[in-house]
Amino acid sequence: MAKLTKEDFINSLKEMNLLEIKELVDAMKEEFGVDPSAVAVAAGPVASAGADAAPSTVTVSIKEEGAAKIQVIKVVKEITGLGLKEAKDIVDNKGAVKENIPAAEAEDIKKKLEEAGATVEVK
Repeated sequence: MAKLTKEDFINSLKEMNLLEIKELVDAMKEEFGVDPSAVAVAAGPVASAGADAAPSTVTVSIKEEGAAKIQVIKVVKEITGLGLKEAKDIVDNKGAVKENIPAAEAEDIKKKLEEAGATVEVK
């Protein structure tokens, strides 16, 4: 079996939606007995050395779904490529719509969600 390069692996992740990435993380926990998020937390202080600069990637989250919840769910479904139930779960739990994305893409997503009636947080 051919070994994946780091670049191939990263490119594969870019093509996945949030649910697929969550399943991958869970599989890694099961297979290797290691929580990848714990590694990211440990690496956090090193990455924050350049905290004065604007972040290169951000996360878009729902703060409030607003009066037009169904419309917000439809927009989340469109943005994430998830199924209707998964999109509803994100809206109901006020979760992250997209993580680690460029700020420009985050602004587009924020605009779409706000047009649908949601209150959005970008951080």
